[in-house]
Amino acid sequence: MSQNRYAPAKPHDLVRRGLKFSQLRLIDALAATQQVGAAADRLGMTQPAASRLLRQLEELVGAPLYVRHTRGVSLTEAGMILADQAARTLRGLDLSQERISETTHGMRGHVRVGAVTGPSLDLVLPVIRKMRVSYPQIEISVEVGTSDEMSESLLNYHLDVYIGRVPDAADPSLFTFRAIGPEPLALIVRMDHPLLSRRALDLAQCLEFDWVMQPPGGLLRRTVEAYLMERGYGLPARTVSTTSTLFTLAMISDTNAVAPLARKAADFFIARAALGSRLAHLPVAEDIAVVAYGLVRRAGEASTPATDRLIAGIEAELARVE
Repeated sequence: MSQNRYAPAKPHDLVRRGLKFSQLRLIDALAATQQVGAAADRLGMTQPAASRLLRQLEELVGAPLYVRHTRGVSLTEAGMILADQAARTLRGLDLSQERISETTHGMRGHVRVGAVTGPSLDLVLPVIRKMRVSYPQIEISVEVGTSDEMSESLLNYHLDVYIGRVPDAADPSLFTFRAIGPEPLALIVRMDHPLLSRRALDLAQCLEFDWVMQPPGGLLRRTVEAYLMERGYGLPARTVSTTSTLFTLAMISDTNAVAPLARKAADFFIARAALGSRLAHLPVAEDIAVVAYGLVRRAGEASTPATDRLIAGIEAELARVE
């Protein structure tokens, strides 16, 4: 595209010169799909109509917003700035609607919360149990995963809040973080595992068996590997990698494998024999812990009323157990 077709924008030009709500929705959809046709489909319009709206928007902004290539389009720097603001504006309007709904119909809404494994059972589960009684009209969706996965979901508006960590590679200015504390780990095996019968158990003996851990690079796995190496041990020679807690539990229940798990999650399954589990802690490496986790939110954005209620519940639960 030629730059000379774009006149320099003036203050308030976008509003005064006729910025359309459909253009905000379109640039937001274009950022998500990277294709004009797919963005048009998402908004229920034809591709020629979408192209026309984008052309008009470029003239309003005074800069090209995207460039075409063989696989679709890529937003220019100006396009990314506008798409980011469009997403915030649309999100703000949705938030306003939820607040209006609260004042007219009572507390309701949908909150999407994420958590790493331990806090999902130790904090999120009891809070949800109480909210089902106090706010039955609030729908709650829960995602349990790694902090890397959940930080992406948060920034993409697939989550409203999560309990975990801000990844090292992420831009910390995009998040707010309320520290909660370190996450202790435990080494878990099946109840009749051969290691439990040894009198003087140490980590070297544990390394004789298969281990079930996160894929390479995962924070829990890095923590365990660093712990072993700092104490002069080698790494497990045979490892099964998985992100699934359910598969991990199945693997250690049916084999002689060893698995590091969040201690809170391990306590939940061991103390209650939850899901029919017959598991036990190994009495070694009892001081191993992952760095502090906390309550993570998007920076500079208000929460929905439903999200505020859930966060208040988490804060109350923390105050109760501290």
